[in-house]
Amino acid sequence: MQHLISSFILAACVGAPLAAAGPDQSPPVPDAVIDLRSVAGINALHGQWQWTDAQIVDAQNSPAGKDHRPTGAPAKTHDIQPQVGTSAFDQAPWESVAPESLEQRRTNGRLAFGWYRIDLTLPEKIGYLETRGADVVFEIVVDDYAEVWVDGALPQVLGESGGPLIKGWNSPNRVTVAHDARPGQVIHLAVFAANGPLSKPPANYVWIRSATLDFYRSGRAMINPPTLVKTELTRLDSSFDEIVAPGTAAERLADGFSFVEGPVWLPAVTDTRYGGGGSGGYLLFSDPNKNVIHRWNPSNGEVSIFRTKSGYTGVGGVNIGEYHQPGSNGLTLDPQGRLTICEHGNRRVTRLEPNGTITVLADRFEGKRLNSPNDLVYRSDGTLYFTDPPYGLPKTFDDPAKELSVSGVYCLHDGVLSQVVSDLAGPNGLAFSPDEKFLYVDNWDVHRKVVMRYAVATDGSLSDPTTLIDLTSIPGEICLDGLKVDSRGDIFVSAPGGIRVFSGEGKPLGVIGLPELPANFAFGDEDGKSLYCTARTGLYKLRLGVSGLRAPGR
Repeated sequence: MQHLISSFILAACVGAPLAAAGPDQSPPVPDAVIDLRSVAGINALHGQWQWTDAQIVDAQNSPAGKDHRPTGAPAKTHDIQPQVGTSAFDQAPWESVAPESLEQRRTNGRLAFGWYRIDLTLPEKIGYLETRGADVVFEIVVDDYAEVWVDGALPQVLGESGGPLIKGWNSPNRVTVAHDARPGQVIHLAVFAANGPLSKPPANYVWIRSATLDFYRSGRAMINPPTLVKTELTRLDSSFDEIVAPGTAAERLADGFSFVEGPVWLPAVTDTRYGGGGSGGYLLFSDPNKNVIHRWNPSNGEVSIFRTKSGYTGVGGVNIGEYHQPGSNGLTLDPQGRLTICEHGNRRVTRLEPNGTITVLADRFEGKRLNSPNDLVYRSDGTLYFTDPPYGLPKTFDDPAKELSVSGVYCLHDGVLSQVVSDLAGPNGLAFSPDEKFLYVDNWDVHRKVVMRYAVATDGSLSDPTTLIDLTSIPGEICLDGLKVDSRGDIFVSAPGGIRVFSGEGKPLGVIGLPELPANFAFGDEDGKSLYCTARTGLYKLRLGVSGLRAPGR
């Protein structure tokens, strides 16, 4: 359809990008919007609303066993029918609903559920907006709760609300249903509607307060659109141009944090390895000051809380107010793709299992509590290395709860924890060379700003300590923090002046300067050529000419 009448079109041009803000920021005004409660709107999309009641039915399921899986003897429970993807769903007694009657109350009230569904075909044009290449967002407000299935799928991600899952009491669900839209593309929507609150079912009913299809020119649907920032690239060797093309500018993706750390990119997968964290394709990063792990969604720029109490849960009843950084710090994936977390306040390294439970990998060495694990890296065979300075303790080196006399680097190999480095005052970032023959460890110490290189044995032990990079002559309190290695073997170090890049032999190649000094960074996106930087109060992204060595759980 080439044009639509004004009764159901609202088109608005938008000026400057929105500033970054919290996860509840209002979405940008669309370039065009179709009211799915109007006849003209439904006709433009060749759609037809339908409704069917849903019922609670008796069912059987195996209770959770000791492994937290359904391994117990079958027992009676309950289920919802019909369900998307079943023959019962397609064969249910669907009632056609006129768009102007979506406010009609449905169900008999109390504990009541039902399904709305509609198939929509995207037109070539809406008013002046050509839909090809657009981003399309379905927004619906159901009285009282809703879950939105798109093309037979219901993505589930820890910490996400207001997307396909329940947002809140009569709150809008906004779901991106098409990126790079194509005219003629058919979108299948099914909306599960529930009366609420569930714990005290009311005498009222289920109905739709509003429903729209919002169209955005490519990139405009993001709640927090990226902003180009001043980026200083200092070339110390000609090969630096291959790493970062001259003139490349970083993007600020989000800001307003207290102090961000430990980013890790979760590649898109089709299983549940991320412990309820969905199918991946996003970035996680820590805010140790606020005791949370954040999730950044590249599809819409939203930042949500992936895990709260990420590094301190009140173990021992200690007052969290004493801590400057009680939360998680370094994050990585093991070879199976499971998230592994350095927990400052709990003084341990943990792994988030696919079923959502936590496994403690290390919390003591020779019977003494760890300091506050800082950063970590896996070898491809599953051997884990982590650094353990006391920076997460309330009084750091002078904290009375500190039990170990050294700030160590530890290796967990075949279930045995070994201390493999003990002579660095503040071991911090660490990474392997591409062939895993060497482990690099940097040091947060104003008297010894170095990157050490160690030869790695099969059993995990280290030998031949070599000072590969020495920046001690650079004055100031800023030392060495995050450390990563790209696929060529170049070493990226958070250091005074920015991210300093060296060859595998320690030759200075260049410096990346951002508006804020990154504490850490991670390679991400599906091609591994984006450097995501957690820099004090902001999250930044810089496109590179090389891919990085990423966490092995791909």
